[in-house]
Amino acid sequence: MKVWHGRTVVHQVTDARPSLTADIGRREKRYFIQMGIRTLCLILAVVLNVPWPIRALLVAGAIFLPYVAVIGANEPTRGVSSGIDAELPNQTEIPRHRREIGS
Repeated sequence: MKVWHGRTVVHQVTDARPSLTADIGRREKRYFIQMGIRTLCLILAVVLNVPWPIRALLVAGAIFLPYVAVIGANEPTRGVSSGIDAELPNQTEIPRHRREIGS
């Protein structure tokens, strides 16, 4: 336990943020899945002989999925904050969860 500005801070395992490697891996996997769906939509829109509303839906998926995929890939991880970083918006040191060993 640690005292921070007169408050006792108790950290729990469920409060921990995922590692940077795990976070990037999750984002990359989600991006590649979305790009695969986009490619499938584009191929199906060209190859299938379907009515125009379905073709329009496939083309819309091929057009708008890249935007959604990039926004999702750049989205920061939504984790449970311990509240310490939220309390100090003007802190000048590196946040605890982003410190590297030896710094």
